Amino acid sequence: MDQSAWPEVLAAVAAAPYPVQVLPADTERATTCSEALGISTRSWLGAVVANTGGLLVDHGWVRVLGCGHDRLPDIVTQADTEAGVLTVGFDVLGGQFVWIQVEPGTKPTVHYFGPDDLGWQDLEQGYAEWLNAILRGSLNRFYETLRWPGWQTDVGALGIDQGFSVWPPPFTKEGSDLSAVSRKAIPMAQLVSFYHDAARQLGEPTQ
Repeated sequence: MDQSAWPEVLAAVAAAPYPVQVLPADTERATTCSEALGISTRSWLGAVVANTGGLLVDHGWVRVLGCGHDRLPDIVTQADTEAGVLTVGFDVLGGQFVWIQVEPGTKPTVHYFGPDDLGWQDLEQGYAEWLNAILRGSLNRFYETLRWPGWQTDVGALGIDQGFSVWPPPFTKEGSDLSAVSRKAIPMAQLVSFYHDAARQLGEPTQ
């Protein structure tokens, strides 16, 4: 029998330096998503999709997608199969993590679209490497300039389908200090769409 990677994921969750909530999986939805993606639980991605509705990492700052839970979408509905783009997570500011193969014959890596620069950054990590890194504490440095005093409480009050609309936006000079901006909870889909629209209007490349 093939060995599942789920125990490895659980061990990483347990050792995380900040809170990580494992959302329960609906068996039928998990099976449907796993079959749609054609992945095995031997991989970290397959294990997460088969065993969780998603992961809320670091007080819910990052939402890692699984088979879906309540108002958190499942990973399949967020996929762009024609473009070969698999969205694997979001952050509360409207940032997006996607797993994509940029060139034929190359290993797929996770890329991040950030609301502070409206650009895509190749994190040069496969899915398992990326998830393991954020469970080991990489979010502290990654978001060092995008957090404000008391953010943990603010994020904890959000719904899992919500993020913070920031004004002035963080890609502007006036909005670069997130402790001095206005923040409003809005649907995550609306927030992500706003930043991608802004990137197109400013001529930034999009996936």
